[in-house]
Amino acid sequence: MPASKKTASTSTPTIEELIQRLEEVTRRIENPDTGLENSIALYEEGIAVAEECRKRLQETRKKLETINPDQAAARPEKPAKPAKPEPPKPADLFGMES
Repeated sequence: MPASKKTASTSTPTIEELIQRLEEVTRRIENPDTGLENSIALYEEGIAVAEECRKRLQETRKKLETINPDQAAARPEKPAKPAKPEPPKPADLFGMES
């Protein structure tokens, strides 16, 4: 039996179970019969579950990079953000040369 699967004796949910929980939380929040207070509590739970998913996926990525370092070097950690455009100079705002 794989160690990552949840059994009756363990309380750590699998990543698949966490994702299912996020889907359930989303469905319940979107239901108009779920009151405001319950929606807020569900939202907070969803944030915590999503953070746990992020941590697990980050740990998995590190393991995969250890197994196959050549692939890790070819793939950036995070997508590059586009450069922010420089704000216009005050003279440019009025069509004046500086």
